[in-house]
Amino acid sequence: MNENMKKRNELLAQKVIKGLSSRNMTGYYAADKAEALRTALSIIPEGSTVTMGGSVSVEEIGLVDALKNGPYKFIDRNEIPDKRAAMLAAYDADFFLSSANAATDDGVLINIDGNANRVSAIAQGPKKVIFVVGMNKICSDADSAMKRARNVAAATNAQRFGLSTPCTKTGMCMDCKSPDTICCQFLITRFSRHTDRIHVILVNDSLGF
Repeated sequence: MNENMKKRNELLAQKVIKGLSSRNMTGYYAADKAEALRTALSIIPEGSTVTMGGSVSVEEIGLVDALKNGPYKFIDRNEIPDKRAAMLAAYDADFFLSSANAATDDGVLINIDGNANRVSAIAQGPKKVIFVVGMNKICSDADSAMKRARNVAAATNAQRFGLSTPCTKTGMCMDCKSPDTICCQFLITRFSRHTDRIHVILVNDSLGF
């Protein structure tokens, strides 16, 4: 990444962290993936029960591998035949891991989901939620963040999953009602009522979609 872009991202991250703090959420800045991994592990005590929704960003910083190979109780829904049971277990976990489809520069988090297991766990259930968010997902306001979530994140994920939705062909959200749509539930996290529940690690890198 260009050094000027890195400096710009660092300054922008401080603005986002200030915005998160005003919304009773805790923000962290990580200069790279390795620092993001160290930060995440510093938040999660050994022995904690940890699970996640689908998140490329969490995998990209190496957190999934670290949890699987470390002294943690990691619930991997991909390794549990009963997917519903695995998803329900998330609500009683110590930590739930996620990314954001987009975030505003004043600390609002935007997420879109198909099955709603991810957005519902973010909203309620797990004791703490850790977001891993690349600076490529930061937008100037809620409108541009929602547009990013729909036209970049959702469309890319639909293509990744091989779904038959209009966006896989056009690359843009068509506000469809296709049986394959993953744009079923929209969650806007603008404030956390519970102090120390939501932690957001901002990574000076391009992560996820």
